[in-house]
Amino acid sequence: MNTLLYVLLTICAALVLYPVMYTFFMAVMTPEDASAYPPHIIPQSIDLSNFSEVFDIVPIGTFIWNTFLVAGLTMLGQLITASMAAYAFAKMQFKGKNVIFSMFVATMMIPWEVTMIPNYLTVRSWGWLDTYQGLTVPFLATAFGTFLLRQFFMQLPKELFEAAKMDGCGHIRYFVSHVLPLSRPALGTLAIYSFLSMYNSYLWPLLVTNTPEMRTVQIGISMLEFQESTAWNLVFAGTAMVILPSLLLLVFGLKQLVRGMAAGALKG
Repeated sequence: MNTLLYVLLTICAALVLYPVMYTFFMAVMTPEDASAYPPHIIPQSIDLSNFSEVFDIVPIGTFIWNTFLVAGLTMLGQLITASMAAYAFAKMQFKGKNVIFSMFVATMMIPWEVTMIPNYLTVRSWGWLDTYQGLTVPFLATAFGTFLLRQFFMQLPKELFEAAKMDGCGHIRYFVSHVLPLSRPALGTLAIYSFLSMYNSYLWPLLVTNTPEMRTVQIGISMLEFQESTAWNLVFAGTAMVILPSLLLLVFGLKQLVRGMAAGALKG
């Protein structure tokens, strides 16, 4: 029974990983192999010059820099705003806290498409089109991150805060010196999630950017396709360079991601 289960899981894993592996195979194929029909499953010969040609066609380095900068700023902003809001909802007492938190979490049920146009009109009225502010500011706060961190903060023992309070420790010092160091699993989870979400964002950067100097990689890859003819080996070479950082981050941060998700779900 276990053997059959492992075989089934192996087949499912192979089906999931095949598109990724095929992307890297196509990235090193020659133009002839990439355009062959039926397509080759594995490259007949390896051509590493595809990666350098991508840099000659589009400013892929600028796209990658913009994407990392936007994703990094968004991740940092969400960590700051979500952790502060989560601490207020978890450890502080104020009138209407539960009602405000319920309304705050209810925003998670609003589809992104509903808020996209109002956000775009606001960004345009502020003159933030084609700027880093327009790419990052609408995403600096997240209801999901606040909910995740609040659930984690609520697991911290009350006796810890009471002991810190007896030593003259206020909310700010307790939050910085005790809560944040103890919450590294949840903070790491939110960091990975927010970074990958913004790194893979396509529609919003397409709306608010107009020049190649401000484009992100998800849009830049589409510039490798042409109406007359498309060199698919170059398209896949650019795609491979784009997905490699996110794959590495996911592989090395998967354990942290699962640990933080499980820790945040233990207590409601």
